[in-house]
Amino acid sequence: MSKAVLILLLCCFFCIPLTAYSQVEVTGKITDNKGTPLGGATIVLSPSNTYSTSAIDGSFELKNIAPGVYELTVSYIGFKTHRETLNVEQEPLSISITLVDDLLNLDNVVVTGSFDPRTQLSSSTSISTLQTQKLQTLVPRGTAELLQNIAGTFTDPSAGEVFTKVYSRGISASAEDDIGWYYVSLQEDGLPVSLVQHSYYTPEIFHRTDLTTIKVEAVRGGSAAITALNAPGGIYNFISEGVRETFGGTAQLQGGLQGENNPYYRADIVVGGALGNNWFFNAGGHYRWDDGARNTSFTFSKGGQLKANIIKKNKKGYFKLYTKLLNDFTNRWNGVAATNWDNPEAAFGQDFNSTSLLMPAFDGRIPDGRNLSEGVTNSFDPSRGVHAEDYAFGVDIAQELGNNWSVRNNLKFSSKGADWQTSISNAFVSLNNPLAYFISGAEFPIGQVVFRDAQSGSEVARIDNSGILAEEEIQYLTDGRLPNDGIQGTSTWYKQNEANEWIDQLQFRKQWDKHDLSLGAAAGFSSTSTFTQGSFAFVSYDPNPRLLEVRLENPNTPAIALSDANGVSNYGGLFYLNASANVRQLALFANDRWKITDAFYADLGLRVETIKHKGSKDRFAPFSQEGGLDGDTTTAFDNGILAPTGERDNFDFDYSYLSYSAGINYQLQNNAAVFGRFSLGNKAPELNYYFNNFSNVPINQEGEIQKIQQAELGVKWNDLQFSFTATAFWSRLSDIGVTNFEFDADTNSIFFTPVQFNTSRTIGLEWESSFSPVTNLKFEFNGTLQQAEATTWTVYDAAGTVPTDDDIITDFSGRTVPFNPNLMFNLGTEYRNTQFMAFLRWQFLGEREGNIANAFQLPSYSIFNGGLGYQIDQNWSVDLLVTNLFNSEGLANFFGANNFGANANGVTTDFVQANPDASFIVVPVLPRGTLIKLNYTF
Repeated sequence: MSKAVLILLLCCFFCIPLTAYSQVEVTGKITDNKGTPLGGATIVLSPSNTYSTSAIDGSFELKNIAPGVYELTVSYIGFKTHRETLNVEQEPLSISITLVDDLLNLDNVVVTGSFDPRTQLSSSTSISTLQTQKLQTLVPRGTAELLQNIAGTFTDPSAGEVFTKVYSRGISASAEDDIGWYYVSLQEDGLPVSLVQHSYYTPEIFHRTDLTTIKVEAVRGGSAAITALNAPGGIYNFISEGVRETFGGTAQLQGGLQGENNPYYRADIVVGGALGNNWFFNAGGHYRWDDGARNTSFTFSKGGQLKANIIKKNKKGYFKLYTKLLNDFTNRWNGVAATNWDNPEAAFGQDFNSTSLLMPAFDGRIPDGRNLSEGVTNSFDPSRGVHAEDYAFGVDIAQELGNNWSVRNNLKFSSKGADWQTSISNAFVSLNNPLAYFISGAEFPIGQVVFRDAQSGSEVARIDNSGILAEEEIQYLTDGRLPNDGIQGTSTWYKQNEANEWIDQLQFRKQWDKHDLSLGAAAGFSSTSTFTQGSFAFVSYDPNPRLLEVRLENPNTPAIALSDANGVSNYGGLFYLNASANVRQLALFANDRWKITDAFYADLGLRVETIKHKGSKDRFAPFSQEGGLDGDTTTAFDNGILAPTGERDNFDFDYSYLSYSAGINYQLQNNAAVFGRFSLGNKAPELNYYFNNFSNVPINQEGEIQKIQQAELGVKWNDLQFSFTATAFWSRLSDIGVTNFEFDADTNSIFFTPVQFNTSRTIGLEWESSFSPVTNLKFEFNGTLQQAEATTWTVYDAAGTVPTDDDIITDFSGRTVPFNPNLMFNLGTEYRNTQFMAFLRWQFLGEREGNIANAFQLPSYSIFNGGLGYQIDQNWSVDLLVTNLFNSEGLANFFGANNFGANANGVTTDFVQANPDASFIVVPVLPRGTLIKLNYTF
């Protein structure tokens, strides 16, 4: 017995080193079909679950592999996933792998808009991606401008990085200029950037794209109804760097010129690698300094962000900590004056490419209407624009639980602030219009009015307006003249927004032979507040505006200051809003993906969502005191400050609804599939419903839940030389609340008209295609054909006054939904080899209606973008990128007649016919931008 034990021990003793010796190493190199090394490719060896990533030269190694038969999987964004069987024996194994282009990324796994990761080809949703290589050929002028490259997505980035609009499939009616992301969810790594929206508080304010983003996934409608919090119109998910096995990264310096040679500078970096014991990290961000695409007297944008994550991997999942620190200043472009309704041309000496009409920078102090008795003032400098701060921290955990169960929980906390100091509106106000003087807050500003340059103090013009109330023209008393005999109808727009948010999504997944079931919950909590104050400012109406100090200097009477020394007038008298709210969003969801056959899949998802809005807002009235706030009868600019009365109007409403989405996908062969989907989604009101309406009246009515019905039928084809997707869609949006922004000249106050509820319908076709006839050369074509109709639509016309006795409601049913072109597309070609890159892209946006009355059409326009790149060596490369190559003067937006307080819907066919020579306000596309990038990859 003891002999047998001895023999067994000896065998074990000799087998142990034999086993250790038999562990071998698998090495290799990964290149593309041009021979370029691919660093950062993911290599997985199954069933051992051994993984690695390739180094910058494309090399990789898998250590301690026991002999056996394995499946090797290699994936890299922009290339088809490579799979092969490896027979590992006693000797080290070295292999070479060539990845081929995935022209539309249809073979890449996507995680947005679905509950289980799957390839685009096998997905029953209409989804598009932008991968790293494409992102690096775009000039970074904002999130919305980047998304112009997504098929089926309408974007208006004409205002710059913020104050933009993004929507798809005609789901657009409530996506106004100041809340242009109303129906869609802007996400980072699967969670919304911001939980709530309201006027001048939208998610793109807190989002910047840089090297830390490796991919963008976009879902248009469809499954967004069951996979996003209160965003049935679509999801745009920006995905950050993940596990990087070897230390490396990229540093990038950028410099360029925009418009009339306005400089732009930027530095980006991202770095990551292994920390040991299956810990990994990534960190990066950017800083920029931008003088702006149009001419201003100040720096238009400056600031940046830092993002980082730490990942711990184990055999059954991962644990990730991530953070984002954003501290950024930017501004937004207002409109430009035009004439000629049929073929708009810039008016009043302005230029579509270079004129901004933004108020000049100054350092002012304006009394805070909330705290007048304490003497509190707010600093105001319009060069600050919007100061965006976002400090976010999150935890993402995914783990296999056994028996084909898995769980994932993604939790994020963020503290946000968006503080606006900018000018709003720049409409023309004639010196022959009494508004030019009475808007100051003075009781009777009639007589000799003197305009001085606020900076130099020199007199610009002296006029006599004594006959203005009898409709007589003003008289100049000296040789000085004001440009265009008018001033800007503009306001100092001071707005403080703050929010603290928790967002969490928990998902359990169970897989069987035929079913893939997901169950989960999502929750979001936001505590937000907003304060808005508007004052008038006297600004010259010319392409290079000046602030004007204005005084009434009648002979033998004390002079009366209609403005302060900076030109600011009617302190806090144009607009007042002080409100706060707590928002709670809760959702339960379930989705089952059913494998009917090897080629045929169906899925059905349900989502029950409830949203609670609880908050309050101040009632307000003009501050009443002889001589205004300072008690001085010779200063009129502080006579009409709006201040709280002490009363507050509360709101407390709950919205609950059921959404569902059902889809099918049938794979015709390995590279072709057809899919279909029908969805019913819901959109609960955003906080602007309470904040913008119910001025000094009880908030006694909840908002309507908009309903979005969508159907789509599509086909996908993925081949080596030609890939395409085509999707026919139908969408219906109902219970649309519509209100307009108006100005009451009698009370010098801004107000919103009563809400009207309407319905629209859109049918169309989206497509994406890519053709590579020979190695290194590729052609791309994507776009949308659509027809959007306002099936039921009324507009409330308040006739420019708060009293309702002269109000009318106009029916525009059957008209085309504004800002939805019948045709938009991107057509481009790209040549790329191991050292050289060149591309040219043509973006076309068809004619759009400027308002629901269909009284004015924004003409179609084309923008061409191009670039060149050269790989100097393995580490260094340089790129030259040009956007709007030919400086096209396209018009992206329409703000209505060139009158202070006017809006787009105020222009009717009768108005155009009665005022053929009237000027109006449009927002042009951004002018040419040229950028040089110097890249160092390590």
